[in-house]
Amino acid sequence: MRDFAYARAAGPEEAVRLAGPPHARFVAGGTDLLNLMKDGVQEHDLLVDLNALDLAEVDASQGRVRIGATARMSDVAADPAVTAVPVLVEALLAGASPQIRNMASIGGNLLQRTRCWYFRDATMPCNKRVPGSGCPALDGVNRWHAVLGGSEHCIAVHPSDLAVALTALGATVNTLHGDGERRIPVAEFYLQPGSTPDRETALRPGELITSVDVPVPGPGTRSRYLKLRDRATFEFAVVSVAAVVRLAGGVVQEARLAFGGIGTRPWRSPEAEQALVGRPLTAATTQAAGRALVRDAVPRRHNAFKVDLVQRALADVLGGMR
Repeated sequence: MRDFAYARAAGPEEAVRLAGPPHARFVAGGTDLLNLMKDGVQEHDLLVDLNALDLAEVDASQGRVRIGATARMSDVAADPAVTAVPVLVEALLAGASPQIRNMASIGGNLLQRTRCWYFRDATMPCNKRVPGSGCPALDGVNRWHAVLGGSEHCIAVHPSDLAVALTALGATVNTLHGDGERRIPVAEFYLQPGSTPDRETALRPGELITSVDVPVPGPGTRSRYLKLRDRATFEFAVVSVAAVVRLAGGVVQEARLAFGGIGTRPWRSPEAEQALVGRPLTAATTQAAGRALVRDAVPRRHNAFKVDLVQRALADVLGGMR
């Protein structure tokens, strides 16, 4: 690992000021960042420690739960205010391992980098790591890669279970920058790769995530998170589904669906949602939603199975809500 400087910020404004230089990064749990630095995938001149900031609180008011950016995943999952949002708890507990959830922060989880092995191998070309160097995943081993949202420059998937649940819930990311505060809907927070896969989020350099606002689903709403993976724990999703559905008399009044493992960002599908709304939640409507979801899928040599697998996962999730 290359040498770097370290600074412990006492408040959010100080953290933003310290992170002004272009090669500075925030760190809280450090469960992803430090591994990337050890492997030479990322190099930074300065780490700004956020752990002394008062940003770990979880509170509920006015129909939403606000989760501080430095709150640990396991603490959030166990917080009484969060138990009113089952899909969020399920997604949090599906992530990583108990040891990592005890250390990893909410903000860090949202910003974790892709598990694409070409990105994580500093000896390999990667447009996300070194723009213009190429993407071996396009014609290489791409079992874990995206079938939706990719480009000729990148097909890496976003790894966060939490981000998928927050997308289905319509959450908002609150930030602080030298220019002031911002509220960014999660649906706009993650960027598709296009020709600039090195730009993954709407954050500006030195912009700090301070909290996340999560709307609490109303009466009659059912939700679930399903993660399919190669082993039972400490593994990333091959395919995941987060569903938030409101029913009345067996008919879908509102549906919010998001998916992990198939897209270059947490993938919301308005087309699949429209196939459900106003219709009874039957096997036929569920199948129609699945077909709408994958209509524009671009499967590759090793990941074509995801097109069928995600439809089966969606059917399982919605079938349990009838």
